[in-house]
Amino acid sequence: MAANAADFDFIRRFVSEKTGIQVGTDKDYLIESRLTPVLHKHGLTDFGALAQRLRTGGNDELASDVLDAMTTNETYFFREPALYDTLVKELLPNLMSARAATRRLQIWSAACSTGQEPYSLVMHMRERLPQLRDWQVQVLATDISPSCLAKARAGVYRQLEVNRGLPAPYLLKYFTRRGVDYVLKDDIKNAVEFRTLNLLGNWPPDIRPDLVLMRNVLIYFDQPTKAAILGKVRRVMASDGYLLLGAAETTLNIDPAFERVAQGIYRLRDAAPNSNKGSSR
Repeated sequence: MAANAADFDFIRRFVSEKTGIQVGTDKDYLIESRLTPVLHKHGLTDFGALAQRLRTGGNDELASDVLDAMTTNETYFFREPALYDTLVKELLPNLMSARAATRRLQIWSAACSTGQEPYSLVMHMRERLPQLRDWQVQVLATDISPSCLAKARAGVYRQLEVNRGLPAPYLLKYFTRRGVDYVLKDDIKNAVEFRTLNLLGNWPPDIRPDLVLMRNVLIYFDQPTKAAILGKVRRVMASDGYLLLGAAETTLNIDPAFERVAQGIYRLRDAAPNSNKGSSR
């Protein structure tokens, strides 16, 4: 059964409805390149057969593999390094001052891909904010992709991956060499909790972050989906918390409850600077 325009349209709608990711009509080549391995894995002859199987439903593994393959997983260690310095010099110290009584922090890395973002943050906190070792700090990292999360939990990276953004002293201190790979030490891996989470779905009630890193994911959604996700962030984030977005992302004209503090950094408009609200919601 040959694929036709209707089959590709269905696949685009399927991906959009399940993940919010928009795949334009000019991106059929992307569907073909990413989903061809899925066809082979499931013994499907062509994209028409894939579309029909998805229409029929009842195959959760196939649906999961399709969504996994269509998820963009571009990431690297210390992406936008100046932002990590701002985190340890300003944002986290502000939160620590406001939470001196409870000495608790929850940090959420949403759409964490293969783990470089949360691991970068943990390593940087160890180096620059050693006093946090006496705090209860939960670093939660979530993604929709099971394969990305499996790699993140393993903490095994190739030479090219550690060469991309990771400072040499951190590589020497926090990784061990295993053949051609580099493996994160357990002390860093154990500091991050990885979970599967679809930003379009229900968020568990224990996600109540003081700091949200949701960088370079909103760019894949349309305006209504961006607004819905930002609305959910607003409802779960601490009233004096921070939201970090990618350089090409903004809350402007999407959710007026947020205001820009600096490039990529947002707070709720009613959050007073250097407030002592603790973790009020």
